[in-house]
Amino acid sequence: MGSSVPTLEDVAARSGVSTATVSRCLNTPSQVSATTRERVMRAVSDLGYAPNFGARALAAKRTNTFGAIIPTMENAIFARGLQAFQDELGENGVTLLVASSSYSPQQEEEQIRSLVARGADALLLIGQDRTPKTYAFLDKRKIPYVVAWVFDRTNTRPSIGFDNRQAMKALADEVLEMGHRHLGVITAEREGNDRARGRFEGICDAARDHGINPDSLAVEETTYAIDNGAQAFARLMACTPRPTAVLCGNDVFAAGALMMARKMGLRVPEDVSITGFDDIELAEIVTPALTTVHVPHREMGRRAAQKLLSLRAGDDPGPSIELATTIQWRESLGPAPARN
Repeated sequence: MGSSVPTLEDVAARSGVSTATVSRCLNTPSQVSATTRERVMRAVSDLGYAPNFGARALAAKRTNTFGAIIPTMENAIFARGLQAFQDELGENGVTLLVASSSYSPQQEEEQIRSLVARGADALLLIGQDRTPKTYAFLDKRKIPYVVAWVFDRTNTRPSIGFDNRQAMKALADEVLEMGHRHLGVITAEREGNDRARGRFEGICDAARDHGINPDSLAVEETTYAIDNGAQAFARLMACTPRPTAVLCGNDVFAAGALMMARKMGLRVPEDVSITGFDDIELAEIVTPALTTVHVPHREMGRRAAQKLLSLRAGDDPGPSIELATTIQWRESLGPAPARN
């Protein structure tokens, strides 16, 4: 070999193809036949070749790296969606870098700047809530981005997601139709989190539609953790009148509520109904299984990747995409208990 560090030319010579074919194989594998791809990748492996991304990025004015900033690594809904997002990108030769903001707007802004500084070609962002300064930075740098997990027809930014407010209203309507009039709510912190805000507003909309003043709702706001859901549920059960149904902003809070109900000797749903939101695996395995809102996380991740790839290619973003949610009926929701 001409040098101790294997080059693109070495890989081409070893696999018997042109350097352009090797390059295509590494950047857009779908454009190369399976046989050629196998031959090239065997040569890459045998030689221990690693592409010089810096040089390649300078030449192509792109790094084939996308960034995603999610609020937390602990929430299974983001893991599901991101897996599908990464799978779709991988098929198009794009590497994914993931950061978590811990629900801090300042931290998210720093991570956006950091990913852009590292040459991210495009970004996946969760929710619309961020400062005009952050959006101005992305627009000035001409960085394509897609906002996921929300859908707001009044917002012009490219997004793919669902209407959190309508999805939770549909579930709250069903709870109220079953005769519940004293509702408890366990919500994530709403400031800087349009998903949590939308879900809470959906419950208020349903309450108003059924002649209930939203100010009469017993509300606990807390941070994402099963134990926090449990403690919030215990506080709600100390309210007068005691809620006959507790609507939780996510399945993790609901799992905590179920756990605390059992400790308190309350039967679900005979004494109190509990509902969730997201329909993660946990919702099926808790006892009783959770009635919740099913969100199409994987489809959202896959289609977000397709939209970002299209935006990076300079295509028109087209309209934002609204995905449907459905109510997943299980055993944790029942009629309101009769009260003496």
